[in-house]
This record gives sequence, C-alpha cells and structure tokens, in this order.
Amino acid sequence: MPGPTVAYSSTSAHAARLAPSPINEDWILEGAPEARSAVLSRSEDQTACTIMWSCTPGKFRWIYDFDETIHFLEGSVVIDDGDGARRLGPGDIVFFPAGTQAVWTVETAVRKLAFCRKALPAPVGAAVKMLRAMRNAMRGAQGEGASLMKSA
Repeated sequence: MPGPTVAYSSTSAHAARLAPSPINEDWILEGAPEARSAVLSRSEDQTACTIMWSCTPGKFRWIYDFDETIHFLEGSVVIDDGDGARRLGPGDIVFFPAGTQAVWTVETAVRKLAFCRKALPAPVGAAVKMLRAMRNAMRGAQGEGASLMKSA
C-alpha cells in the first residue's frame, strides 16, 4: 500500500532511554525534582509528538504552551490547576489545553506518556476545519474507512 510508513516499537516504558530534561528553575517551588524525557514519535508537520517523561519528587509550576494529554504509567502526583488539587497515578489520564498552568507535587517518582500538539493559529484552524467539512461532504455521510478524528 502506498503512503506514509508506519513506525513500530517494542520498547517498554522502562527500557526507553530518557535524557535529562531540566525543569525551568523559576518554576521549581520545593525540592530538587529531576526530569528526564525522550521523544518517541513526531508528526511530519512537527505539530504533534509523543513523549515518555519521568520526574523525581518535588513541587513545581508547569506552564503549557501546547495541548498535552498525559497517561500516567507509575508513581503518584498531586496536580492543582486552580480548581482544586487532584491525586493522580497509574492509569489516570488528564488533558491540559495550551495556555493553562498547574502546580505539580510529585510524591513518588512519576513516569508518564504524553501526547503533545501545537494548536494552529485560529485562522489556520478555521480553514482546516472548513476544508475537512468540504471533503467529508464530498465523500458523503459515511465517508471511506473509519476515523477516530472528527472534523473539529
């Protein structure tokens, strides 16, 4: 089948080689948290990526300059996004839209899988949405194949 190449990996969460990824010193509120990360995949247009990230105990503020969906694999963290603190751990999923911030209190070393996406500027996003709607209308209500991505 012609088209982009599918990338497969059998690397376990523990085997991924994480490199130092220091937290902005101005964001650290308590302790000396040490973060490490590795980019596991990146979209061709450079607007999305998947990252494995780990951090030792400490407290820090995090400012999100892109959309980020996090799936916690291990450890325990309390996150306060201004609407109250929530304890999260293995199996929990959280979404932070670009422009939000939160205070993280890492209780026990955490490891997460993060899906990150740079939001398109509003005029570009509106144009993409319109083009998708036109494409879908031309294909008919059912379209071809299955997709989890809606024309948003």
